Amino acid sequence: MQSFDSDGVRIAYIDEGEGEPILLIHGFASNVAANWRDARWVRAFTEAGRRVIAYDNRGHGQSEKLYDPSLYGAPIMAEDARRLLDHLGIARADVMGYSMGARITAFLALAHPARVRSIVLGGLGIRLIDGVGLPETIADALEAPSLAAVSDPQGRVFRAFAEQTRSDLKALAACMRGSRQTLTREEASAILMPALVAVGSRDEVAGSAEALAAQLPAGEALDVPGRDHMQAVGDKVFKAGVVDFLSRRG
Repeated sequence: MQSFDSDGVRIAYIDEGEGEPILLIHGFASNVAANWRDARWVRAFTEAGRRVIAYDNRGHGQSEKLYDPSLYGAPIMAEDARRLLDHLGIARADVMGYSMGARITAFLALAHPARVRSIVLGGLGIRLIDGVGLPETIADALEAPSLAAVSDPQGRVFRAFAEQTRSDLKALAACMRGSRQTLTREEASAILMPALVAVGSRDEVAGSAEALAAQLPAGEALDVPGRDHMQAVGDKVFKAGVVDFLSRRG
């Protein structure tokens, strides 16, 4: 992966393919490899003639690890995305995020609408507005002495995933505590570009895709049948829905 300086924080990224650019922002405890390569999104987009830019969020993957929760606000992390576009000389891009990455995408679209052609919010529904999605108890699970010491079921899932991706558990705990900002309904209504909200039908984290899409002036919802929060990422229905949405977004 290449890297660049985002206001003093080293951010690792990939830039592959040619054509219209799409920026991919991964979810909490994940990285470019797990969220986008392994799930075959990078391949799908490059084969469709798109330029794919994806980066490891601060505290994740090959990007710099920070341990102060105040450095992980979603608006702050959205500026990493904007600075990457600046670094690459990209004036405007489609942007797709999953879970925490979708939250960052929404803040990017709100702060810099001229830079964002359309957005795909995967794994995040109405909890972008009502509630914050993942509970802070996940941070406690990440700081536990071992996976065996974690009794909370959701905490165990994320601790196991973080260990699988060989993540810095202390950095992730700080990120969890710092990146849980929400939008107001008024802010959501100010996101005017085409928006696809895609959530698994068994996702107990994201909240309703339909409810969030209704708050977005150009929003539409996509149900990913039979999938929970972790399983929906690489689902073929999700992929087909995104491809169709991008072909229609104007």
